[in-house]
Amino acid sequence: MEDAVLSSFFKSLGKSLPERYRREVATAMAKSLGHGGIKRVAELSGVSRSTIIREAGRGKHEMPDGRQRMQGGGRKKAAERHPGAMEALEALVSPYTRGDPMQPLRWTTKSLRKLSGELEGKGFKISHVTVGEMLEDAGYTLQSCKKSHEGAGDPDRDKQFRHINRCCLAFFDESQPVISVDAKKKELVGNFKNGGREYRKSHDPLLVNAYDFIDDAEGRAAPYGIYDIGANAGFVNVGISADTAEFAVNSIRSWWREMGCKMYEDAHSLYITADGGGSNGSRNRLWKVGLQNFANETGLNVYVSHFPPATSKWNKIEHRLFSAITMNWRGRPLDSFETIVSLIAATTNASGLSVKCVLDENEYQRGIKVEDDEIDKLNIKRYSFRPDWNYLIRPK
Repeated sequence: MEDAVLSSFFKSLGKSLPERYRREVATAMAKSLGHGGIKRVAELSGVSRSTIIREAGRGKHEMPDGRQRMQGGGRKKAAERHPGAMEALEALVSPYTRGDPMQPLRWTTKSLRKLSGELEGKGFKISHVTVGEMLEDAGYTLQSCKKSHEGAGDPDRDKQFRHINRCCLAFFDESQPVISVDAKKKELVGNFKNGGREYRKSHDPLLVNAYDFIDDAEGRAAPYGIYDIGANAGFVNVGISADTAEFAVNSIRSWWREMGCKMYEDAHSLYITADGGGSNGSRNRLWKVGLQNFANETGLNVYVSHFPPATSKWNKIEHRLFSAITMNWRGRPLDSFETIVSLIAATTNASGLSVKCVLDENEYQRGIKVEDDEIDKLNIKRYSFRPDWNYLIRPK
């Protein structure tokens, strides 16, 4: 009966005890049982006879507070058992110049099993689990690439940022519209996989095409966005054709007709912040001709500032509008233009963003050339500071 009680005790409560107290309890029970107690407790508790004997011979206050074992107890770490293994492992995973820079492992997936195999070839028989522990002890963690390098910086980069900020504040003070514009990444329209996940019933994923072949697509959607910085409101013109300067200006025109003229009835000027390249680039002649036509139609003075090269991520539309759209349609196939329009229009966020979206079914021709005489006819005034980035187009 005693054995049954002891066995039940160690099965229920004994395993939940910290290692130190488990040893002490087993030792105390063995002593209380007298002759043969050590053997019986060892069999019933799982604590080895040698541990019980060692614990019985140890002084009561010999164990330092807070420790489960004496200093130096337990199995030694792999790095100690295999001198030189840690140096060999670091030579394999190091992205710098240590070791042979041409070894294939540097340019392949450095999985724990591959690292273990490479170490075995160097004479260190270490399991992949232990390799992971060695890397963790040495301060290594799994990390992805981080976007940081922006290329060669322009010397006027910070000055341009300050200039844009001053202009925005001046327009806000006069209650004039300030918009950030850009083209979002083109999307294949069809039953294709879209990045991200959304909640669904278990084992009931949306089934999409195995391959993203363009021949299977209904077309390509070219979303062009206009973000009203002051109103925290977005407008997206989803094109079915090419992303050209004509398309970009027509998107701004659509925003003004649908939203801008109603929100800014007393507007006399419009301030546009845009990237330095693409359909709204600083060197795009057709972009300037289109803005001249827009200014003539609306009577607005159109002020334009372009962000310096390699700084497009600072454009407000990127992290105020496009990021919210991407989050809203993640995990859903963009199977039709109607789906894209509805998902964009349903986009919002905690700061109160509202978005309107329309489908632009016009065809826009690529490669339209603008002659010098058309540029000469522009009613354009260029700023003294970086006139290639900052200019004003007045209506004729």
